[in-house]
Amino acid sequence: MSATVNVSGSIRRRLLLQLMGSAALLAALLFLAVLGFVRNVAEESHDRILLASATSILDSVSVQSGEITADIPYAALSMLGNVSDDRVFYQIATPAGVLTGYADLPVAGPPVQPGQPVFQTARYKAESIRAVTLFRRLSVEGAPVAVQVSVAQTRSGQAALLAQLSWSALYLGVGFFVLASGLAFWSAQSSITPLRSLTEAISRRGPKDLRPVSRPVPSEMSPLVSSLNSFISRLQTSLARSEDFIAEAAHRVRTPLATVRAQAEVTLMRIEKENNRNSLREMIRAIDESSRAAGQLLDHAMVSFRTDSLELEDVNLTELARDLAERLQPVAELKDMSLHFEGQETISIPGDGILLQNAVRNILDNAIKYSGRDSEVWIRAVCRGGSACIEIEDQAGGFKCEDTEALTRRFVRGANARNTIGSGLGLTIAREVAEAHGGQLIIENSQTGAGACVTLCFPLH
Repeated sequence: MSATVNVSGSIRRRLLLQLMGSAALLAALLFLAVLGFVRNVAEESHDRILLASATSILDSVSVQSGEITADIPYAALSMLGNVSDDRVFYQIATPAGVLTGYADLPVAGPPVQPGQPVFQTARYKAESIRAVTLFRRLSVEGAPVAVQVSVAQTRSGQAALLAQLSWSALYLGVGFFVLASGLAFWSAQSSITPLRSLTEAISRRGPKDLRPVSRPVPSEMSPLVSSLNSFISRLQTSLARSEDFIAEAAHRVRTPLATVRAQAEVTLMRIEKENNRNSLREMIRAIDESSRAAGQLLDHAMVSFRTDSLELEDVNLTELARDLAERLQPVAELKDMSLHFEGQETISIPGDGILLQNAVRNILDNAIKYSGRDSEVWIRAVCRGGSACIEIEDQAGGFKCEDTEALTRRFVRGANARNTIGSGLGLTIAREVAEAHGGQLIIENSQTGAGACVTLCFPLH
């Protein structure tokens, strides 16, 4: 049974979100940077063409016969038409008035000095225009006259070009984000690969494999592996001490109790007073109860210890049940009881032989202990419905209306056990052994109604 793990998020998901968030931020910055760059380039290119057109027109203005004339070259306006299909406006003006062109064209203030352009963005004829203004001084009859030239063009074509460039910048940003997201996913996967490799290496170990972890790991995981190795070392020491303690305690407890009981029985035979004999009988009964309780407590500790580190091997259930029946036959004969064994040739399962023997012995011991004299107990090793089963049927009266599930809890005893020595751990041990092997313990009344039938069932592999 695996313990519940307190999971708090995912390193891979957290790393992936951080990397993708960074990629999205960089993609947005790239989009804005490219968009700003292409916008500036497009506007500067358009302004240069406007300036070239205005300069060409300004150069065509001259003084003839004391009057200012302008012969506008075709190329001056056609260069703007080559850029886009936008409308072009111009104006040539002197202090005396507009010489030619659109008189209502919005013009910026006069330039600071000759040849210095002044750019402006304005509204004209319900459209947005971009205009440039230049001026130069001409000598007319010995007097300087300022001639100002303005050239403007609507911005629809420029807006369409900027929209196209904006989409290109957007595609570039999205492409960068997709590529960066792929690299982020690969980086997140690669970052947790050493952790996953370490997890798989540890999970493949057997229950008795408590060797230190020697697999190479990144430096960031070194403290984790060091702590894990330290924990494994402490666990190995603790398990060894627990196993030694259980074995030593079983010897230290059972031997003195057996000695005290023997001495009490010898004393009982020597004493004649009935009061003293009754006291000794109570003492012997208490010693028996203590001895059995201590023994089963130690057996339960041993079962708990071995189920945590279960070692599986092929166990012949038929031979195991037959051997226990032969061993306990003398105990049954003391009560004039008969033990009958019935079994198929060979029924084998993967399991821990010591635990299985302990479980069957506890059930069989209960059957002998609670059955009356001149009764019979049957032990059967059978296969039923894809399971290997050991059935122990007695003639002890059964459980009647009792909760059989409760009898498998620790220190819980049936109604018929009040005057019988016991600890209430026998069926608990049997149930835990069955569950450790993936099986179950079934407690029910026998078909004859004369007693109980307790069955250990294990899956056949």
